[in-house]
Amino acid sequence: MDHWDKALIQACDRGQVEEVRWLLTNPVNVDDQDEKGRTALMAAVQQNNAIMVELLLNKGFSPNVRDCNKLTPFLYAGANGLHHLLEILLQHGADTTSTNRFGGTALLPSSERGFMRTVEVCLDHGLYVNHVNDLGWSALQEAVILGDGGILYRDVISALIEAGADTKAKDNLGVSLQEHAGKRGQTKVAAMLRGEIAPVPALIKEAKFAARKGNYAAALTALEKTEISLPADEYSYYRGYFLTLLGQEEEAIASFAGRTAANSEFYFYIANCYRRLRQPAEALDAFEQGIAAGEQPFFFRYHKSNYLRELGRHEEAIQEMDKLLSIEPERYDYSFHKANSLRSLGKHLEAAQEMDSAIRHDPGNPLYQYHKGQSLLLAAKPEEALACLHNALEKAIKADYYAELGKCWLALNKKQGAINALEKALELENDHPDAKQCLIKARANTSETEEGKK
Repeated sequence: MDHWDKALIQACDRGQVEEVRWLLTNPVNVDDQDEKGRTALMAAVQQNNAIMVELLLNKGFSPNVRDCNKLTPFLYAGANGLHHLLEILLQHGADTTSTNRFGGTALLPSSERGFMRTVEVCLDHGLYVNHVNDLGWSALQEAVILGDGGILYRDVISALIEAGADTKAKDNLGVSLQEHAGKRGQTKVAAMLRGEIAPVPALIKEAKFAARKGNYAAALTALEKTEISLPADEYSYYRGYFLTLLGQEEEAIASFAGRTAANSEFYFYIANCYRRLRQPAEALDAFEQGIAAGEQPFFFRYHKSNYLRELGRHEEAIQEMDKLLSIEPERYDYSFHKANSLRSLGKHLEAAQEMDSAIRHDPGNPLYQYHKGQSLLLAAKPEEALACLHNALEKAIKADYYAELGKCWLALNKKQGAINALEKALELENDHPDAKQCLIKARANTSETEEGKK
């Protein structure tokens, strides 16, 4: 990476719009990436800076370049509820079929986290509503299993059902959406899954329609007409929601805070406001208050753990997951998240052991064998990792699995085996970054060996 490209990424990281504008007057390589695999565009998206994003896109930067975590700027925007950036990226050729390292499109994490406007943008641009990720879940399953059945998640679920989501889908253990909703006491969601749609007041429909079209001020104006006839929860929620779309987070918090004593779901809305304001202490306090309220402790604890991972506070995230697993030890998704936090902390053998729990409870899913293999390889146990990856490949043929297999063969100094596996990975995914780099290394090592024999 030359001086200009490095300076450009650093300027994007600092949110220095005028510096970015000036740097773009110099020759830049739109494909250059830093040590984390980020282009300048990814850094600008992470700063949630629409001006920088547009400058870079107009200069030819791609919304589809993957970083070291297999995220593209488009996928990052979707997973973090940056709906305004998502729309800009879509106008510049974002790949709507692209998936993250867990096999999910931009629609899935936005449904899981309750990013309503992002869900709408994804659906309006044709993202496939019934796509299933590597855990075996669709967007609708994410919203039901990991939601609270409150106003926000009911709106997410309604949008997904209207777009054709399969309400009869079952998870890998054969549990239906109806059963998940029933277990969580989500009676209104269960009714929606049965096709029983509750009537919506005309003015609320008008306000939601305006918001979906991007007319947020008009949505808020329409809502104000309904204050007298609307229940307090609905009025406070929609007022707060439309205010967040207008970027008025503090005013939204005030709207939500008025209902927390009566309905703890409002703590989640407050936590998300503070998250967008980049005030983690306040966001975590709102999650804690939601847990303490006792109505939806699993829901708040799960999303608190998610946020702690986002902040890089993996020790605390693990503590939250341990509390969840102590009550629901069969939850393979909890074990999976805990294992990934352990790996982030460099505790690779512990991560592999935790992945065994996910394997035990969802034995047919190759994802966990693959991630266990990754952890074992990082723990300098390539032979054991190799066995896990062969097990994964017996169930599914994926570029990631072959790329990791190639790394195992390299660690065992089996260069031809590495080359074969890495070439297969690139056959399946021709721009796989790990496979490309490892293949160069394997071929270089092979050439050095042959040269030495001469």
